[in-house]
Amino acid sequence: MTRILVLTWGNPSRGDDALGPELARRLETASAERWGSSVEILTDFQLQPEHAADLDGRDLVLFADASIRTDPPFSFARVVPAADASFTSHAMSAAAVLAAFTAAFGREPPPAWLVEIRGDAFELGDPIGASAAVNLEAAVAFAVRLLDAPSPAAWDAAAAQQRCSAPRG
Repeated sequence: MTRILVLTWGNPSRGDDALGPELARRLETASAERWGSSVEILTDFQLQPEHAADLDGRDLVLFADASIRTDPPFSFARVVPAADASFTSHAMSAAAVLAAFTAAFGREPPPAWLVEIRGDAFELGDPIGASAAVNLEAAVAFAVRLLDAPSPAAWDAAAAQQRCSAPRG
């Protein structure tokens, strides 16, 4: 059985920043029936060094967050360990969490990918916006397909296909 961690983050009180936690909530609804104990879903307000421990014993990791920098509906790419500028802050990037894993455990982290769901409005107290909700639906369907085909080769192929189909501009 492939052991998968889905790790999302965001603030449910800040408009489209809730996209990561909402993705987690939607996947949790399907998880027990569809994937059983092979998929664990965690969500937090931000990534922190302690999340490196959550990667231990996993075969695949799927990170997910909202992003204003990606094209709609979402982007999907493999993440590699990197001690970037977030490595020493209280909020880390997925790459920095992978680097923290290597530092803590002395070995390579499990293969990991990042889904960044396009968001546009991150104001305190706002709900998820209409366009972000459409992007979320696409990301949920995509994540379900990933979790139904749990292998690095399948996820790399999905990342390559997603890059090819991304709008150019």
